[in-house]
Amino acid sequence: MAHQHAAGLAELRAARSESRKLYWAVGVFSFFANLLMLTGPIYMLNVYDRVLGSRSIETLIALSAIVAFLYGMMGLMDYVRGRVMGRAGARFQSRLDKRVFDAVMQMASRGAAPARNTGLNNLEAVQRVMTSPVLMALFDMPWTPLFLAGIFIFHPWLGMLALGGGVLLILVTLINQWTTRRPVTESNSKSARATHIARQLSDDAEMVQAMGMTKAAYTRWMGARQEALSATISSSDLTGTFTAMTKSLRLFLQSAMLGLGAYLVLQNELTAGAMIAGSILLGRALAPVEQAIGQWAMVQRGQQGWASLAELLTVVPVAQPRTALPRPDAVLDVQEATIIPPGQKAAALRMISFTVKPGQAVGVIGPSGAGKTTLARALTGVWPPAGGKIRLGGAALDQYEPEVLGQHVGYLPQRVQLFDGTIKDNIARMMMNADDAQVVAAAKSAAAHEMIVGLPDGYDTIVTAGGGRLSGGQIQRIGLARALFGDPVVVILDEPNSNLDNEGSMALNAAIKTLKAEGRAVLVMAHRPAAIQECDTVLMIEGGLKKAFGPKDEVLGKVVANAKALAQKSKGGVT
Repeated sequence: MAHQHAAGLAELRAARSESRKLYWAVGVFSFFANLLMLTGPIYMLNVYDRVLGSRSIETLIALSAIVAFLYGMMGLMDYVRGRVMGRAGARFQSRLDKRVFDAVMQMASRGAAPARNTGLNNLEAVQRVMTSPVLMALFDMPWTPLFLAGIFIFHPWLGMLALGGGVLLILVTLINQWTTRRPVTESNSKSARATHIARQLSDDAEMVQAMGMTKAAYTRWMGARQEALSATISSSDLTGTFTAMTKSLRLFLQSAMLGLGAYLVLQNELTAGAMIAGSILLGRALAPVEQAIGQWAMVQRGQQGWASLAELLTVVPVAQPRTALPRPDAVLDVQEATIIPPGQKAAALRMISFTVKPGQAVGVIGPSGAGKTTLARALTGVWPPAGGKIRLGGAALDQYEPEVLGQHVGYLPQRVQLFDGTIKDNIARMMMNADDAQVVAAAKSAAAHEMIVGLPDGYDTIVTAGGGRLSGGQIQRIGLARALFGDPVVVILDEPNSNLDNEGSMALNAAIKTLKAEGRAVLVMAHRPAAIQECDTVLMIEGGLKKAFGPKDEVLGKVVANAKALAQKSKGGVT
């Protein structure tokens, strides 16, 4: 596993090593904090062995003042190292935020949509471990042998008891790790599945309610929820068992230390102060182990997140910087392109070739499943071709930075999705501080300006991912305006009139006509003839293959002639 994800692991370690100086600082503060933990045992040793024997109040006051100062310094060291570690975790997360976000988006575009948020959640899980007290326990654990050595100095029997108890706690820790790994993983997996089902249902809540699916949807979600809850309870019970066992064992060991120390005091082999100091030292020595066991579920979640991030960053490597290209001409050249959708083995399009020139509108027609939407996604650069090339302005699409390519290509998907924000935000592709004039210009090009200003708040109307109160046709026209924002050279419209009424279809045709006049290349994937009214060229796809490409009347004439011939043949066969 580590070898398979070596690239991702190297990237994670590089991000973590950027805070190496902070880790060293935490180590230095931990050194002094743990050194100051000896304050309590030394204080008790002096109180029992000197103050009580001498009955000197002045000595007690002096010792207490020194101890108060030292405890204050210890608290300061703990506070400072916690803040430093918090900043190391924040630096790690901020260093990888964009990288992981981009990788998640690429995986989602490849068809891994159900896991779209797991990469970011995994990054947060790792960051939480880095800033949690359990990581401080790792800095404290090296001091455990020193505290045990101090107990040996008091008396070998006490040292043997402490050492045996420490070994026993470590064994409990290892057993805890071994037995809880699978239940915790199963619990996290089932919880993620239940959350995903709930998100799916909430996204389509209107359809679920309209079709009377609420009860069935609740039953299905509840089944997944109960499985997740059961797995969580089992995992929690198992983890809680080890936590309680560890706490009980540590308290027993401290009491056993006192009991054995009392026996040694009675045998005149130990002083009362050493007995109390040994018990305190044992608690200090075993505290990091107990803390690690108590937060082991968080540690395991962080380990899973680390492994998943390594896999994600390996599958989606860092994009190499590309040479900035000038704004391309509106020439889209597809050269024997073969497209295999993500997650599939069979090609949806095979050896497709055609060229779209500036001012040309091409209608792409064909039966359902012919590959029209696949072609649209390939032309936007989202699905790279498995063979052949797709060129824009003479350069292959992969020669453009994805962000730059998106500025040159306007895309209206088959299912338009709005984002939480205003209509202006959605048209401006969620750009911060977008130019109002450009937004209005895009809306006018899409013939949506009048429709938008007719809304109560116009361009400042708040919409949600589901569209809010907007109709399907209004959402479609806002999506078209978004596709035209930023002056793209190529515009790809996938079923653009699927939700449009007659007025919307007329507005769409007017927009296509304007785009042609402006010298842009336009492709319209369509089932309905009205959508290709302004197209002068038609590409027909059937079974993933190009069946015809040429002037609209010529291609449609062939389609009609073939349809009539098939009808005649079918009729003749029947008779």
